[in-house]
Amino acid sequence: MPIWLTLSAAVTSAVIAALLGFILIPFLRRIHFGQTILEEGPAWHKSKQGTPIMGGFLFIIGSVAATAIGYAVWRFRGGPDLTDAETTTHALRLLTVMLFSLLYSGACGFTDDFIKAVKKRNEGLNPKQKILFQIVFCSAFLAIMYALGDHETTIDLLFIKLNFGLLYYPIMLLFMIYIINAVNLTDGIDGLCGSVTVVSMLCMTILCATFGELELSLYAITIAGGCIGFLVWNLHPAKCFMGDTGSMYLGGAFAALGVACRMHLLLVIVGIVYVLDALSVLIQTLYFKYTRKKYGEGRRIFKMSPIHHHFELCKWSEYKIVVVFSLFGLVFGALAVAANLAGVSVR
Repeated sequence: MPIWLTLSAAVTSAVIAALLGFILIPFLRRIHFGQTILEEGPAWHKSKQGTPIMGGFLFIIGSVAATAIGYAVWRFRGGPDLTDAETTTHALRLLTVMLFSLLYSGACGFTDDFIKAVKKRNEGLNPKQKILFQIVFCSAFLAIMYALGDHETTIDLLFIKLNFGLLYYPIMLLFMIYIINAVNLTDGIDGLCGSVTVVSMLCMTILCATFGELELSLYAITIAGGCIGFLVWNLHPAKCFMGDTGSMYLGGAFAALGVACRMHLLLVIVGIVYVLDALSVLIQTLYFKYTRKKYGEGRRIFKMSPIHHHFELCKWSEYKIVVVFSLFGLVFGALAVAANLAGVSVR
């Protein structure tokens, strides 16, 4: 795929996302689809009460439209021959990843946001409902990948390759659910999830291309472009939030791209910010429960979790958190790309 086409797709996605903000954000304000802020959150977040949610539609529409346009241009300028079986499989893999991201976002994200907006509360779907949706969609995705010919059950753990057999599928199910929810948890500060995703998706663009998955590479860079357009409206002070509609889409796309390209370990390295953000919640919860049982009162390791809120309470500005976390993700993403290009087996 020509570099000019890849870059054009990213720019197209960014422009669509940025321009749509002039239409979508006033509309969300008119119908009063605003965010309800948690009582236990940082006190200064109260000023964000009522900020429009579902802003994720900006980069969802931008990335899907730009991918469709980019693929069509590539196809009609002498690109993939759809009569070839391998090319058809690649196209179907792209379609599966996109549909998974969209349906996951619609069922889990949009439904959750809609309940929050209508009932004016911070919680939408309850945890059991979310987990049920996630199990169904992730299981369906893995089943379709199997039907498209991905029968490999080996995971490369850098120094050793392990064949998990049938256990591979429940492991991947849990892995995908963790990654998707990790991306969702990162969406807690103006511009954070969008900025980190720009970095991670640019790295995924390069990695997918090196594995010969040019279609998935195109999708990854349009998501990065869409997030750039979205950040026009989401950097502090945010004019809109992506909501679960957006974060579930990004999480679904990131996890699906990694699994479709069999980048298990690379996915963790590239998505290190997501992984550690979610891990901080797990550590905080387990430590709180342990100390409450042992000492009669729960104690905390972090001032607040996810860990980006800990740094907020340490008086870091939202801009500083976004920059530091994005640079941290960039360093690890660059290491993953460099290791792969150097021939180190970390897939």
